[in-house]
Amino acid sequence: MKILVRNGRVIDPASGRDEITDVAIAAGRIVAIGKANPDFHANRSIDATGCVVAPGLVDLAARLREPGHEHEGMLESELNAAAAGGVTSLVCPPDTDPTLDEPGLVEMLKFRARKLSLCRLFPLGALTRGLAGEVLTEMAELTEAGCVGFSQAEVAVRDTLVLMRALQYAATFGYTVWLRPQDGWLGQGVAASGAVATRLGLSGVPVAAETIALQQILELVRTTGARVHLCRLSSAAGVGLVRRAKAEGLPVSADVSINSLHLTDVDIGYFNAAMRVTPPLRQGPDREALRTALADGTLDALVSDHTPVDADAKNLPFGEAEPGATGLELLLSLALKWGQDSGLALPATLARVTSEPVRVLGDALGSLASSAGRLVEGGVADVCVFDPEATWRVVPGALRSQGRHTPFAFDATGMALPGRVKVTLVAGTLAYERAPTLPPEGAH
Repeated sequence: MKILVRNGRVIDPASGRDEITDVAIAAGRIVAIGKANPDFHANRSIDATGCVVAPGLVDLAARLREPGHEHEGMLESELNAAAAGGVTSLVCPPDTDPTLDEPGLVEMLKFRARKLSLCRLFPLGALTRGLAGEVLTEMAELTEAGCVGFSQAEVAVRDTLVLMRALQYAATFGYTVWLRPQDGWLGQGVAASGAVATRLGLSGVPVAAETIALQQILELVRTTGARVHLCRLSSAAGVGLVRRAKAEGLPVSADVSINSLHLTDVDIGYFNAAMRVTPPLRQGPDREALRTALADGTLDALVSDHTPVDADAKNLPFGEAEPGATGLELLLSLALKWGQDSGLALPATLARVTSEPVRVLGDALGSLASSAGRLVEGGVADVCVFDPEATWRVVPGALRSQGRHTPFAFDATGMALPGRVKVTLVAGTLAYERAPTLPPEGAH
């Protein structure tokens, strides 16, 4: 199918392109940016006047809940949510049921995602069998099956020898290990340690739970030379350690979730279970440090940390509620809001959800490495067209995700979010198109 996206503000953060022009697409590729060849005849024309034409978003942390947790999310519903949010590629952690520790499971998941043609799926394989932290998985076989890295998801490896051997093996073959720095013993609370948790009587997770784990990981990186991606940092102290590690030249990258970037523990209010997320929401200075670190490049990417939770698991007392929130449909808008609040130019904002996540993934993307998260002639046609001037409020019932719980729901915060996705293309295929807004009844 041939598609012409007309008169949009074409932004490619990786190359610095920022101009009003057209984008011509054929056979899943971008064939021209600017004036197309005279013999190009589009089957479909998309008017992008007043809109931004950007690379499709790349989300480094999204749980799809399948297999094993289909009551909380189905592959089709969550990939539909991704497309509605302008996300064309996402990375999913291995904590499914069964765990993604066998090549057959990875191949099945990727096959089902390809059939839906809604979003590219890049699974992380389990670092240890069953995420038990005892026996290493067959990383080479999982890589051949399509894994882009290896992770323990939320389960800490308490045996330091096992973790060191995992990093040694990964370093030998050039694999990336994705770890969320949290001490397995100190991280068992339900809210961030501090005045709010104390006042509410909630068990706390101290900052030391993150920094102790971080220092252990960084020391092992020095020892093994392994490349590690640090997932969802939550504290100012953690940011400081990562900044020093990068200055030292260690092969590490890091991300932050939309929840930690915008919210603090004060937002828990009176035990609002929608604010029960992992990592727990910390104090204002931590949030400001995270926002600054994302702007200056200490943190490489912004992630949705999409974790759909069903009503039965969420509508419980705060300490018993399952942590998690839907985020795929909010990633673009919350990135734009952060960029506006930080005074960043739009291309720099979009880089944190397009080209920078691709840089984290690197060669693991294979043939897509040179054009994913970019708009480039000859490259893959993963495109997000959005209206930067539109605003909207999150209404849980209108979300496409099967999980409707989010800290940013209108009835919780009243937050008006900027930017609405108009069209999402994946490999030149229409994955999402927002229905036109109907005029009020009786209008002429």
